[in-house]
Amino acid sequence: MIRKLASGEYRLYSKKKDPKTGRRRNLGTFNTRAAAEKHERAVQYFKRHK
Repeated sequence: MIRKLASGEYRLYSKKKDPKTGRRRNLGTFNTRAAAEKHERAVQYFKRHK
């Protein structure tokens, strides 16, 4: 999940909430939405590959 911050940057959050904090885990902050989307694809690949 990508959200735009007040600073104009984009932050990638996990889809599931962190059970410890009840909030979504921060998976990185990026200057552009394209960079955030690229990293999201890399995260999804890493989660699924063996």
